[in-house]
Amino acid sequence: MFINSNIHTFSDARRLAQKKLPWMVYDYIDGSAGEGLGESLNREIISHLRLQSRVLKNVEHRSLKGKVFDKETGLPFGIAPMGMCNLSMPGADLMLARLAAKHKIPVGVSTAASTPLEKMIETAEGNAWFQLYFGGDESVTNKLVDRAEDCGYEVLTLTVDVAEVGRRPRELRRGFKMPFKIGPSQFFDFAMHPRWSLKTLFNGPPALANFGGDTGHFDRTKSRAGADWEFLARLRERWQGKLVVKGVLDVNDAIKLKSAGVDAIQVSSHGGRQLESAPPAINALSNIREALGKEFPLFYDSGIRNGEDVIKAYAKGADFVMLGRPFLFAIAAKGEQGLAQLSDVLKEEVSIALALLGLCSINEIHPNILL
Repeated sequence: MFINSNIHTFSDARRLAQKKLPWMVYDYIDGSAGEGLGESLNREIISHLRLQSRVLKNVEHRSLKGKVFDKETGLPFGIAPMGMCNLSMPGADLMLARLAAKHKIPVGVSTAASTPLEKMIETAEGNAWFQLYFGGDESVTNKLVDRAEDCGYEVLTLTVDVAEVGRRPRELRRGFKMPFKIGPSQFFDFAMHPRWSLKTLFNGPPALANFGGDTGHFDRTKSRAGADWEFLARLRERWQGKLVVKGVLDVNDAIKLKSAGVDAIQVSSHGGRQLESAPPAINALSNIREALGKEFPLFYDSGIRNGEDVIKAYAKGADFVMLGRPFLFAIAAKGEQGLAQLSDVLKEEVSIALALLGLCSINEIHPNILL
């Protein structure tokens, strides 16, 4: 039976990606902490949120424009920072950067990106935020921060929910390591996925492009437990642009971060990849919004899979929403064409949902649309 290979939903992208990616890479992208119960619970809560439809509202003219730090975006969602995106397909980082440039949306550029941070902001035409991991050596961290400032980044996102890298059994079972360690099982895995393997071989295996020379070496499994409030204070003093702290789920932490002078908080459970028993991020979002008030900027990622999810996150208190995994699956499925298809799907889903809710713009979303 013929099955349409176009992407109409997140599930389509995920299904097509699973067929094309080596098992090791697919499990790295798709996997979560522990048995995946934390990720599943967050998704379950999001999916069970109900939206109140309205009728006989004139919604003929609708706008999907958003706003982040007083800068208008073409879409109400952006691209969350993800490490080693080029595992999904060679050139994935730059595909994401071009999507950001096209729609004037932020793309998070990971410390562990496969493309240098300078090339990413150039390709994104300035629509890029640099995401920082503190690896324990503050001199290396400062060099990365200085590079980001020198090439024009205006927003720095400090990810703080990785004191230790979460234990992800699906990665462990596949023997996932960076750089790749090739044993018999990995060799067989790559041989069973020749299209991905040949493309990767031709383009060279993904590397951690922001490291080398005086920037040293990045070990994704290394403890980052040394990050503390004193480090944040030094970073706040050093970085003159907008500072976002990502990975926050606790109200008291959020209150303290606001007092520490950060410009925004990104509520996130790292896509369920860190602490399996963490509270659902979508619930933490509404709790933090209530504690910090209406004016403080809150961004959100974790568990967003479609346009209605985007609207639900706004209704829960987000000022802007980010997606991660869905974009990587779209790239793995159909390259830049797949990425464009999925972004168009999300755009259409948001637009249709707004119409059915009797709304004409993202700015009209209010908590009372949730039942």
